[in-house]
Amino acid sequence: MFDLAELERAHAIVGAAMPPTPAHVWPLLSDRLGAAALVKHENHAPTGAFKVRGGLVYVERMKRERPQTAGVISATRGNHGQSLAFAARRYGVPATLYVPHGNSAEKNQAMRAFGARLVEYGRDFQAAREEAERRAGLEGFEFVPSFHPDLVTGVATYALELSRQAPDLDLLYVPIGQGSGICGCILARDLLGLSTEIVGVQSTEAPSYALSFAAGAVVSTNSSDTLADGLATRVPDPDALAIIRRGASRIAEVTDAEIAGAIRAYWTDTHNLAEGAGAAALAAALQEKSKLRGKRVGLILSGGNIDLDLFKRWVMPEAADITGSRVPA
Repeated sequence: MFDLAELERAHAIVGAAMPPTPAHVWPLLSDRLGAAALVKHENHAPTGAFKVRGGLVYVERMKRERPQTAGVISATRGNHGQSLAFAARRYGVPATLYVPHGNSAEKNQAMRAFGARLVEYGRDFQAAREEAERRAGLEGFEFVPSFHPDLVTGVATYALELSRQAPDLDLLYVPIGQGSGICGCILARDLLGLSTEIVGVQSTEAPSYALSFAAGAVVSTNSSDTLADGLATRVPDPDALAIIRRGASRIAEVTDAEIAGAIRAYWTDTHNLAEGAGAAALAAALQEKSKLRGKRVGLILSGGNIDLDLFKRWVMPEAADITGSRVPA
């Protein structure tokens, strides 16, 4: 999909807009996992998630090679949309974003704050995506899919940073939404000639990539009812699936309860807030901790954009306020 020189160019584009995100080994988290746990903190990116890297690379190329383009349009649950809104504002092009009804209120507000026009449509991401693609043809905007070579090249820059900092990782756990993150990790690892085992992570309530990985062909699902909205994919991208099947060892599945436990662990052990997809890698590693003793394990904390109401209801339902009374769930 890209070579090392192109990945380096993408890193320069990203680096002009944001510094490298940190990667830390956290002692309490390592004790909990029973292995040295190195966390790549994409929650520290300017939009709170890794996808900003892909948006920057995509829009930079579009502006340079297709300057006549009127604007960009896409569908999102939040982080992809924030990345496009951030990049579109940086490069001076309009952005229209479709989200399903009931989407994260705080992510919606963030996309608007970055300057995007937001449209609510449909019951889930797939419905919003189909309408956004239809509207692109009517409005003359360029439709930006959730998976595209420029997006993968951009998000692979976090894997480049991580791989150069820690080339000796035994395993790397990566959440899967539409697949750009794990594909970027696979391609960066292979370009650098490393031997790190890469494990994808999906929700048990949205297992389309896990089913497709096992079947060897795209398998769609009828629902994606996980609270981890960044994992809520019903229809895998065939190009992403091909890369994942070639370069990942397996796909682990985690429950919403396990993800909630991982969000709590990130907060107590590192004082970092993770959204559902951001905590999925840790949830999978904790599920498999008996296999990890003595290993050096990488965890992609892909984002930290979780609504406060969802956090209270899902992650901390037993939380109490400073007076000792229950916080409403």
